[in-house]
Amino acid sequence: MQHCLKAGTLAVVLLVMITSCSPFQKLQKTGTDDQKYQAAVTYFKKGEFYRAGLLFEELIPILKGSTESEMAQFYRAHCEYQQQNYQLSSFHFKQFYETFARSDYAHEAMYFYALSLYKDSPNYNLDQSNTLTAMAALQDFINAHPQSPFRQECTQYIAVLRDKLELKAYDKAKQYYKTSSANIANYRSSVVSITNFLREYPDSKYNEELAYLRVDAQYNLAKNSFADKLKERHQEVVTYYLALVDKFPKSPDLKKAERMYEDSRKELETIANQEKEKLNQQQKPAKVTATTAN
Repeated sequence: MQHCLKAGTLAVVLLVMITSCSPFQKLQKTGTDDQKYQAAVTYFKKGEFYRAGLLFEELIPILKGSTESEMAQFYRAHCEYQQQNYQLSSFHFKQFYETFARSDYAHEAMYFYALSLYKDSPNYNLDQSNTLTAMAALQDFINAHPQSPFRQECTQYIAVLRDKLELKAYDKAKQYYKTSSANIANYRSSVVSITNFLREYPDSKYNEELAYLRVDAQYNLAKNSFADKLKERHQEVVTYYLALVDKFPKSPDLKKAERMYEDSRKELETIANQEKEKLNQQQKPAKVTATTAN
């Protein structure tokens, strides 16, 4: 009997929970557009961005053309940003400043569009297409609003993203180098990646290490090359070594690099002697054989 009463009580509680509505749900079902808009603004100011976003999302198609439409779209974009839905917030902020280009909030919307892209930039070891998009958006904002109070922040964000691209490029060059012993073609890829890195990031903290690794990779590439490539590739060892000495005369790897340099110079001397000998052979006059007349 007692078990039946408990079961009945539970059923009543469940029924009340199912049939009853929260004030928010009642507002969604029966509230006027004005009541929903005012409530959405209140929720937004209280930091209840999920509920505010739901209401603004519902109201925007209805409010189209009204004075509240502009602010509803601006608030909706901020709701997504505050919930860390950065892809959605970037979309809505961009849509806002393109639609309401003369709005007092267009400047802020353009900033938060770029900031959303910045926040959505992936880890350095992933594809960096979004990072490049974010950098372009931040630079566009700076160009469009050179006197903006957000300018300094945008400059700092660009520097952070550039560091991420730098780390990505460094990691790529190192990966080629680390796998070169298993695949000789990766020595060449390593040299190319390092050369591109040194050109693109001339002041990088990784340059001293990479300048040495380029000598090492090029030397190993030369040592494993066919005869027709030996001269060119040993010459590049010499070139890269001299660049290392010139830029980093106190490098701790200088002695190791110097051994490779000296070995490449000896190889080049050998090749030069072989070429000279071959040339001499070609320049010798043909031996004349006397014929006896009949």
